[in-house]
Amino acid sequence: MPQTLVVLAAGMGSRYGGLKQIDPMGPTGETILDYSVFDALRAGFSKVVFIIRPDFEADFRNNVSSKFEHLVDVQYAFQTLDKLPGGWSIPAGREKPWGTTHAILCAADVVKENFAVINADDFYGQESYAVLNKELSDVDSAANTFSMVGFTLRNTLSDHGSVARGVCTTDENALLTHIDEMTNLSRQGNGAVYTRDDGNTVSLTGDEPVSMNMWGFTPRLFDHLDRVFQEFLRTSGTELKSECFIPLTVGQLIAEKHVTCKVLRSNSTWFGVTYKEDKEIVQGSIATLVEKGKYPKSLWG
Repeated sequence: MPQTLVVLAAGMGSRYGGLKQIDPMGPTGETILDYSVFDALRAGFSKVVFIIRPDFEADFRNNVSSKFEHLVDVQYAFQTLDKLPGGWSIPAGREKPWGTTHAILCAADVVKENFAVINADDFYGQESYAVLNKELSDVDSAANTFSMVGFTLRNTLSDHGSVARGVCTTDENALLTHIDEMTNLSRQGNGAVYTRDDGNTVSLTGDEPVSMNMWGFTPRLFDHLDRVFQEFLRTSGTELKSECFIPLTVGQLIAEKHVTCKVLRSNSTWFGVTYKEDKEIVQGSIATLVEKGKYPKSLWG
């Protein structure tokens, strides 16, 4: 059965100063999101759900989804501050939504099948969508069996500064056991070095799998998210900048033994723009893929 791609895009408008300002990365003006949808379609996904802010729906439709909505079922979910479980209200002074766990929960009404979740501005590569779609196709939609595409750490580092990555630990069955959020990772030779808050360092080989927010879920996730998010609201909801992140939520569900999460490996290289200097590298990397025939010069032409 074809699967659904859920795209976390609620922050795009504010991050880029309007959707028209999103940097083109492909040879005919394609954005990273264009490549994500293109890869998802050829991997077999048949529905795309964009989680966005309602105030830039028209802008999003005009500048993003109009390019491919004739090729795939496009739907929308809206992340707003007031979209909270019953009995909860917005704390005075709160100005921003509640993070990626809350964003995915906002899509519960439009996602009833197995689904993938990605960031709107990360380039994950063709193979990543193929392996994730295959896994989702093989999983019973009633199961608490989730998955995540793990990217090789060295392929996700920037040459222009430190990055934050969720470094994954797995068991002998490739099941995720723990995600260690390392917030200050830098390239060191062929590997990496993590600098702790106290200044001490930890060396990594660079082969470690890391989470880049490319997940595979069944609809059972929504039941868990509702409970976890309400727990978050009880403990941290009054903090005006607190956020509930999906990697931490999945980690909690694994620790509680409610779910399992298989770490899938992909040979695709992740691309993203952490620093402004990364933009030229991403554009060059995509140009190389086009030259090799991995993508047409014009995606939607």
